[in-house]
Amino acid sequence: MRGAILHAPGDVRFEERDDPKIIDSTDAVVRTVATCVCGSDLWDYRGINPVEQPVPFGHEYVGIVEEVGDGVKNIKPGQFVVGSFFASDNTCPNCRNGYQTNCLHREFVGAGGCQAEKIRIPLADGTLVATPEVPDSQYVPSLLACSDVMGTGWYAAVAAEVRPGDTVAVVGDGAVGLCAVIAAKELGAERIIAMSRHEPRQKLAREFGATDIVTERGDEGVARIKEMTGGIGADRVLECVGTEESMQQALGSTRPGGNIGFVGVPHDVAIDGTELFYSHVGLRGGPAPVRAFLPDLIDRVLADRIDPGKVFDLTLPLSEVAEGYKAMDERRAIKTLLKP
Repeated sequence: MRGAILHAPGDVRFEERDDPKIIDSTDAVVRTVATCVCGSDLWDYRGINPVEQPVPFGHEYVGIVEEVGDGVKNIKPGQFVVGSFFASDNTCPNCRNGYQTNCLHREFVGAGGCQAEKIRIPLADGTLVATPEVPDSQYVPSLLACSDVMGTGWYAAVAAEVRPGDTVAVVGDGAVGLCAVIAAKELGAERIIAMSRHEPRQKLAREFGATDIVTERGDEGVARIKEMTGGIGADRVLECVGTEESMQQALGSTRPGGNIGFVGVPHDVAIDGTELFYSHVGLRGGPAPVRAFLPDLIDRVLADRIDPGKVFDLTLPLSEVAEGYKAMDERRAIKTLLKP
C-alpha cells in the first residue's frame, strides 16, 4: 500500500509502505475511506516538534473493516467505522470514567500513520464505533471530523462545563475551534464569541452558531471580551490553540468562577500559580477522550443535527498529501481532507 511519510520538517512524501497486518488478536485492519491533515500535525511539519527520522503520519480516519483478529467480538469485516486517535480497551477504570485517552492500555493509533490506504487499529472493540450501515458519501467528511476535531471541540466544551444560557468565548479559529463553536451551541450556550481574524473562518463560525466575532488578540482581545461582558468575562472559555498567548488570552477572558476547557496541545505554555489562585478560574483539558463522545456525535451527524465536515475546505487525493500540508501551513486551507 501507499501512505504519507514525514522525512523532515516541510518534507512529506507519498511512498510505498508495508501493508498492515493483524499483530495482536484484538487488532483490526481498516481500509481507509477518508483521512485528513490535523492542525497538530503542523507542529511536526514545521519542525517545532523534532523530526529525527522518517515517520508514518496522520491520526484521523474513517473506513471499512477488512480483517479482525480472533479476539475481536463486536467489530466485523464490512462495517464502516469511526475511531479515536488513541486506541483504548474501553473497559479499564480510566475508560469507564470517561477518559479513554488515558486508558491503561492505550496506544497512539497515529504511530502507524493513518494518512494511508490501510491502517492497523489496536484494541478494535474498544476503539472503533461502527455506523448502523455504510453511510452515504455526503456524511463521510462529518464522520471523519468526529474522529478528532469534532470530538476535541466537544471535549473543550464539556471540560469547561458549558451549560444552557452561558456566554462562551472560543480562542482559536482552526478546525477544533470551529467545532468547539458547534459544541457550545449544542450544549445550550446563549452567546458564543468566536475569536478570529480570518473572514472565511468567521463566516463558518457564524454558520456553526457564533453570535459575535472578536478580531483582537492578546491583551486587546481580553479587553474586548471584558467590554462585551460587563467587565466580568465569559462564563466558559474554550482554548483551542496551545500557545502561551492563547492560554493567557483564555485566562484573562474568563470570569471569576468560570471555567476554561483547554485542548490545544501546549507548546511553551507556563501558568503562574499565584495568578491562577486569585483568578478563581477552573482549568480542565488534555487529549480529548473522543471515544467517549463518538456514539453521540455519530448520531448527531447522521440525524443532520451537526455538520462539522464543513471545516474541510480543501479535498485532495491522498497522493497529493504534501500539497495538503502546504496549504494548511500557509493558511490557504482550514483543514485538508484526503481521499485514498
